[in-house]
Amino acid sequence: MADGFWENAEAAQRQMKKIKDLQKWIADYTELEGAVDELKLALDFFKEEIVSEQEVDDAYATARRLLEELELRNMLRGEGDIMSAVLKINSGAGGTESQDWASMLMRMYMRWAEAHNYKLSIANLLEGDEAGIKSCTLNIEGDFAYGFLKSENGVHRLVRVSPYNAQGKRMTSFASVFVTPLVDDTIEVKVEPALLSWDTFRSGGAGGQNVNKVESGVRLRYQFTDPYTGEKEEILIENTETRDQPKNKENALRQLRSILYAKELEHRMAEQAKIEAGKKKIEWGSQIRSYVFDDRRVKDHRTNYQTSDVNSVMDGDIDEFIKAYLMEFSESDTEKEK
Repeated sequence: MADGFWENAEAAQRQMKKIKDLQKWIADYTELEGAVDELKLALDFFKEEIVSEQEVDDAYATARRLLEELELRNMLRGEGDIMSAVLKINSGAGGTESQDWASMLMRMYMRWAEAHNYKLSIANLLEGDEAGIKSCTLNIEGDFAYGFLKSENGVHRLVRVSPYNAQGKRMTSFASVFVTPLVDDTIEVKVEPALLSWDTFRSGGAGGQNVNKVESGVRLRYQFTDPYTGEKEEILIENTETRDQPKNKENALRQLRSILYAKELEHRMAEQAKIEAGKKKIEWGSQIRSYVFDDRRVKDHRTNYQTSDVNSVMDGDIDEFIKAYLMEFSESDTEKEK
């Protein structure tokens, strides 16, 4: 390494992250190249009746899986895609039914994160009045968590015969999902201390259980002014992740930096949309997907991808929805780099 490389720790960290990412690309390409060679060899051996047809099929399946994984990651070249994610769920109007739906979505994303070996933590959770949740904030940490989960931004619609309706009527519920990159120390985001204020409160579980007698919960308020439009808003963040108030303050500030970073990304996306006025675009916060339980159908309204395997989807198997979104809406990004 060059002399003085580690003198600027933040710059060195950013450079090491780039090197790590390049090494991952090289390793994955080498693995794919080896799988293709194995497939060619298996075909030659099959012609000589040394291996079975099943062994050729297995070699083909391995090569295809590695190729598809590499192609999918190639769609994740936007700024922030490689980062971890903060995922927030808010129940819509509709009381218990919507709150139950929000908790089902929370479980779905937690199962997805666990299946992909991401580090998962609950930064904040507000229980529902009778069942479910009013809101929650999940930290999902690991490479490309944001790149994959950005496809989930928007309103998710549930249609089912409600167990909370005495007449057994079919009901429609809504919950919103908002995903931002989880920034780390290598990302520079300016936070004005003069615009910050703090409250503390006691945090506890559902129904008053496990009440924390120390005010470890923190509530951050940030008076934000959009530098592009001049619009003002108060950003409110609550964190009850630990029983350590300083740690919760640190986590809340990290979430604030993530939100500010996401706002900058959103502005850049809007500017790019103006340039590509003739191309299809996605607006953050729009209704994106319907889950119709009694018809056994989950459909994404942006890509038209759908499946009848509702149970698997609710158990976290949403990869095909993510893939369909990335393949359709990341196409212009890859074209720009050619």
